[in-house]
Order: sequence, then structure tokens, then C-alpha cells
Amino acid sequence: MAKIVHIEAFLVDLKPKVKRVDAIQSFVSQETPIVRITDADGAVGTGYAYTIGTGGASVMALIERTFAPALLGREADEVERIWRDLLFLTHATTVGAITALAQAAIDTALWDLRCRRAALPLHRMAGGAQSSVPLYTTEGGWLHLEPAALVDDALRARAAGFGGAKIKIGRPHVAEDVARLAAVRDAVGPAFEIMTDANQAFTVDEAIRRARHYEALDIAWFEEPLPADDLGGHIRLSRTTSVPVAVGESLYSLLHFREYLAAGACSVVQVDVARIGGITPWLKVAHLAESFNLPVCPHFLMELHVALCCAVTNARWVEYIPQLDTITTETMRIDAGRAVPSPEPGLGIAWDWAAITRLADANLRVSL
Repeated sequence: MAKIVHIEAFLVDLKPKVKRVDAIQSFVSQETPIVRITDADGAVGTGYAYTIGTGGASVMALIERTFAPALLGREADEVERIWRDLLFLTHATTVGAITALAQAAIDTALWDLRCRRAALPLHRMAGGAQSSVPLYTTEGGWLHLEPAALVDDALRARAAGFGGAKIKIGRPHVAEDVARLAAVRDAVGPAFEIMTDANQAFTVDEAIRRARHYEALDIAWFEEPLPADDLGGHIRLSRTTSVPVAVGESLYSLLHFREYLAAGACSVVQVDVARIGGITPWLKVAHLAESFNLPVCPHFLMELHVALCCAVTNARWVEYIPQLDTITTETMRIDAGRAVPSPEPGLGIAWDWAAITRLADANLRVSL
């Protein structure tokens, strides 16, 4: 047992290395709140979250003014209790992205600290179910790219041993989506998975129409076809198509996932460790999905999700989108197209503190 004696937080703005465009937005910046927690024995844990360009200052303000003061003096290993206390401390702003992201940065730091004190990597501390998980790539499938570029990227991924590639959909007419997907399917053959992602762009009727066209291309899933809060629409869509419906990156509560799963509104669970509020609720969602015999294929954050996916039995894919290269000294290990978790104690992320210190916004640093 050791009490929390010091909390630091930094905000680093990371620019994507490629142009990222989907059906509703462009991803031009990744604000990355990073939290470092020190206990009375001198052990340190580091956690983080992310935005896609807005809200980072609000996340930092919530950490500085509300969460960090409430952490000082708490027993660092009471991770579940702390998570619940912080949730109720901010009940007036929950459930939502800002609160979840701030809570995730702290919760992942506490898990890192817990694992380091136990001298265990996260994937073993949290379950130890798998030694590696298949990868699919998203980085070459953005909506602005033409079919030839999509094909080239998918072929490179297949040659590297990846099991699939995600293609963004949501061009003005379904025929455009079909042409892009068909070009990739013709190039990679039937054994390579093609995931699709609409980023919540469609109405229910349009999603049903497009799913009918996608079925012939044998896609792995139809991701975020509708606004995430349209539970009824997802139920209706799921009942009309054989294409698996994937949701989760824009759900912020275990109870939201329970509603989707109980209603049969999805077939693939894409819980995001930052947007759900950390490792503590992520594991609960993964186990909930297992009880419905559904796979977990988390959104983004591959450097952290590789360990979480290897912790549970029902993780099917890790999404390949490099994001932390600028502020880490090692990249995620890939072996024959599979993501392999780090054997080192903690989250398995090798932070480059010199780079973080250099790149952090000087006006948004926290030290308590």
C-alpha cells in the first residue's frame, strides 16, 4: 500500500503523418493528455487519452481542477474504488467525452503503476488470455483516396501478413462506395478481410440500402453506420442485413454497451479505452461482450489496445494506426501481421520524456 503523493499532466499535440478524411470530418490533430502519478514509495505510473483536435484544454482543466486534487492521499492500488469515486465526483458531466477522456488518462496511469509495482505487463495483469492478436490496417483507407491507392495499401498490408484493411465509406452515392470496395476485393481475393467505416454518416434507410450492396462484397463489418445514440436505428439495421454491424468508439458507458448488446443492435464491439474512461471499464465491456458471444475489436490506440486485447479471450483484431511514434522510443511489436504485447511491466509503452517535455503545451501543464 502506498498513497498518491504527486500528479503531473501534459498536453502534447501530435499531427497525423498522413491525411485522414472520413465521411463527416478530417482528423488533423491528436491532442494527447498524458498523466504521470507518483506514489509514496517513488513508483510512477503513466497514462494517456486523446482527442481528434478539440477539447484537449477542457480535459486538462478537469484533471487539474477536479480529478488531481481528489487523488492526492489516496491509496494508489485501489483502482476500482478511485474510478468509481471520480465518476460520482463528476456525475453532473457524465456520461460524455470530456469526463471519460480525463478519467481514462488517470485510470490508465493507475493501471500502469499497479503493473509496475507487481512487475507484470498489462496483458498478464489483466488476464493473460492471448499472446498476440491479428492486425488490420486503417491508415491507407481514408475516404479521399482513389481506388488505386486503396488497392496498393491493401496489397502492402496483405504482403506484410495483415489479415485485413479498413476502407472508409460514405461517398455521395452508393455506387462510388461499391466501386472502391470492389477494386480492393478484386485485388486481394476472398481470404483477406475488408472492414468498412461510415463514421455515423447515414440515415437508417440509407444504411439499409448500402448494406444490401455491401453484402455481395463479403465485408467483415459495417462500422458506425448511424449516429451512435440511435439505438433503434441500429436494431432495425441489424435485423435487415447479414453484414455484421460494428459500434463502440462513440459509446461512453458500460450501460450503453449493455443496451446495444441486449437489444441485438450490433455484432462487433469496438470499445475504445480512452472514450470508455480507462482500462477498468474497458475490461468490463469486453467481458460483457463475451457473455453475448461477441468479439471485441477496439477502436484506435493500438499501442495500448494490444495489451488489453491479449488480456481477454474474445478480442479478434487490433486496428493499425500509428499514433505515438513522435513521443515514444519503441514502436508496437508486429510479428507476421500480428500485434504482440510488450513483456515489460506496465502498459508496454516506452515513453520518450525528452520529446514529451519539448512538445508539451507550456500553458497546460499540471503539477500537484
